[in-house]
Amino acid sequence: MSRREYYFTSESVSEGHPDKVCDRISDEIVDLIYREARKAGMDPWDVRVACETMATTNRVIIGGELRVPPSLMKKDKHGREIINPAKFKSAARKAIKAIGYEQDGFHWKTAKIEVLLHGQSADIAQGVDKSANSNSEGAGDQGIMFGYACRETADLMPAPIYYSHKILELLAAARHNNKGEAAKLGPDAKSQVTVRYEDGVPAEVTQIVLSTQHLDASWNSAKVREVVEPYIREALSDVRIAPDCKWYVNPTGKFVIGGPDGDAGLTGRKIIVDTYGGAAPHGGGAFSGKDTTKVDRSAAYAARYLAKNVVAARLAERCTIQLAYAIGVAQPLSIYVDLHGTGKVPEAVVEKALREVMDLSPSGIRRHLDLNKPIYAKTTAYGHFGRKPGRDGSFSWEKTDLVAALKEAIKQREAA
Repeated sequence: MSRREYYFTSESVSEGHPDKVCDRISDEIVDLIYREARKAGMDPWDVRVACETMATTNRVIIGGELRVPPSLMKKDKHGREIINPAKFKSAARKAIKAIGYEQDGFHWKTAKIEVLLHGQSADIAQGVDKSANSNSEGAGDQGIMFGYACRETADLMPAPIYYSHKILELLAAARHNNKGEAAKLGPDAKSQVTVRYEDGVPAEVTQIVLSTQHLDASWNSAKVREVVEPYIREALSDVRIAPDCKWYVNPTGKFVIGGPDGDAGLTGRKIIVDTYGGAAPHGGGAFSGKDTTKVDRSAAYAARYLAKNVVAARLAERCTIQLAYAIGVAQPLSIYVDLHGTGKVPEAVVEKALREVMDLSPSGIRRHLDLNKPIYAKTTAYGHFGRKPGRDGSFSWEKTDLVAALKEAIKQREAA
């Protein structure tokens, strides 16, 4: 039996958080390789990227393994083909500039950028590439991936993470658009929202936490709240803010030194922020810096897509889906569905129907969701889920175009 009343909290971090800076750089590199592959006539299905970024005071280090087109290669002094660092450095600088870092300790123009990328391991490649006697590539690694959807918000996302993201999105937009005093906010910020639930439904926001970098050193916590409160209230306009809601705005005082100058960052350290804010399980794999042969990324997108379509089809109010893969094996080893006691049909029926409506091999997922594109830099801030599908093919996993097929597959199974 579900609890009648409870509180749940989720956090988000802005595009300028040190870890998010690294996610952005890693995914700018994924996008760069997809773009260069198309220009060079390289089959985008053959792109391979596993890219990690580390950032600290005026320093960025990019490492990992790639399979890239000739335009991103050069010959060393011995005549051997190696990765050419020039375009990767340029992509990193553009990312840092777009985020807005022009401070003494971290500046897009002066940061030292070291590129330690190399070719993909042949041992890994043999388990992933399409073979002569197979129509589907194997998964790029073993692992478990989860997808989740619920009716708490219009985008079928849990309310606490949805509102935490929305607060930071509005503040970032105001900062980039030079709106009044919001132009003096810095890129680095964190938000946190606590929601009180009644009978499993969000009732009101009871606590709000926001820590944001500010470029004017004379500002105190009261001044920061004065600047940010209108944007917070706008973000929460469709949910009640409790009369006794507790506000914590820059509770430690000044926050002038931010980003990688204030704290080192790494790719892949904000996996709960990237997904469901802790409201659903997480398999453990990060997304950014990986091409979509890596099921950490593509299968997590597929699981969200399927869960969202289950809820959109009104087969349940909540849905969690787990997919499991083995390296070099195309189809998932298992599919698990939990409808949390809200299902209109048995979970076992839904599990079988999911295999019928979508090919869940890595190549099947990439084809169905059209993932072999430079669409990943924009996923790195404010969540990979609960976003609007773009005309460029981004966030295709947020579509609900599988509803009719899913209903028909379940109808056929129930009639059998």
